[in-house]
Amino acid sequence: MSADEATMPTGAVRSLPLAFAAGAAVGVLGGMIGLGGAEFRLPLLISLFAFAALAAIIVNKAMSLIVVVVALPARLAAVPLAELGAHWTIAVNLLTGSLIGAWAGASWAVRMRTATLYKVLAALMVGMAAALVLTHTTTLGTLALPGPAQTIAGGAAGFGIGVVAAIMGVAGGELLIPTIVLLYAADIKTAGSLSLLVSLPTMLVAFARYSRDGSFAVLRSNLRFVAVMTAGSITGSLLGGLLLGVIPDLVLIPVLAAILLISAAKMARHAPPAEVAEP
Repeated sequence: MSADEATMPTGAVRSLPLAFAAGAAVGVLGGMIGLGGAEFRLPLLISLFAFAALAAIIVNKAMSLIVVVVALPARLAAVPLAELGAHWTIAVNLLTGSLIGAWAGASWAVRMRTATLYKVLAALMVGMAAALVLTHTTTLGTLALPGPAQTIAGGAAGFGIGVVAAIMGVAGGELLIPTIVLLYAADIKTAGSLSLLVSLPTMLVAFARYSRDGSFAVLRSNLRFVAVMTAGSITGSLLGGLLLGVIPDLVLIPVLAAILLISAAKMARHAPPAEVAEP
């Protein structure tokens, strides 16, 4: 029995059919708003499947990485590389910050006490809910910053997004897309493709940092679970994409934001396993 399994509460369920169904539900929710939905998957990993906070982040990050890799070819078919090439400076600008932020965020996550990490995750979920509402219910303008100011703002925004993505185990598209539109005046379609190009190396850097910590073993001990839930997430994302626009944003977005806020409230009250007292 793995260390992760040994600390599971009595009665905790990691049924593979349930994992597929939960992944599919998350994928549908994300697909309906054009995102991966990893922010909805994280609370399920903790509350439904009894992963500790750091283990849930790493498992969520692995699934997010696979979903991004699967989504990338479809995005490149919609927006060819030649077209994205004209915007390569945007990706480079954001990556200068996001790669550092991903390493820093993962480093902070592995060093945090479990109780603190739950509270940080709860706060980030509230932030995600706010970002979701703002980006889907308001018209994004552009800041039209001069070149040097735009470069500094892009690097700073990239750093913050890298930190959040590493700590939550998400790809960060829900933050990258509005940032690209706001700072660089890119259209939504181009911003979506650029966000994947930024997310992929950013997630790999976070993975590299997490791999140095013993908690990374959670992936080896839960490979079947991760594979099944990821398959569900990809299936759900495809279905959610087909349902895109079926439910009006004015109905769907408040519901999704409420889910995140409820999850945040539960996360903030989550009682972590007893930690060994420090000498």
